[in-house]
Amino acid sequence: MLERTCPECGFDVRSFPRGEIGARLRANAADWPRLLSDPRAGIRPSDDVWSALEYGCHVRDVLRLYDERLLMMLEDDDPAYPNWDQDETAVRERYSEQAPGQVARDLVAAAEGLAVRFDSVTDAGWDRTGTRSDGARFTVETFARYLLHDPVHHVHDVERGYDRMGKG
Repeated sequence: MLERTCPECGFDVRSFPRGEIGARLRANAADWPRLLSDPRAGIRPSDDVWSALEYGCHVRDVLRLYDERLLMMLEDDDPAYPNWDQDETAVRERYSEQAPGQVARDLVAAAEGLAVRFDSVTDAGWDRTGTRSDGARFTVETFARYLLHDPVHHVHDVERGYDRMGKG
């Protein structure tokens, strides 16, 4: 998603300056309380598609994980990130059983913490590097842009799921 517009959600990570990363994280986080307060938040639109609640838990955890990884990139030279299995985490943490209101609050807090960290990145900091467990290498800037697509895309997923379910 770093070289092209996402064909599903239409988001283009190249369409804004890197200095907007924090503000864009905050703007995305502001959508989640509305999405998670919907009475259908815990209902899957189909057996193979997560509910809004499950997506919200995932986004919250991604934001927390990326905050840890960003800190590693800013403090260590070319760190390697440990593997993270999002599906195993969803089962272990019982995403479908969590309280939507608490998930929304935690997601907004995680987004704010990560946004503050991105807001503090200096010019030279954007070029620092890190490596994912599959060998993919990122600079702080490409890492930020790659990250931002995830919560934006998942708002799209939730809204599409709600559309499939009809009015609740």
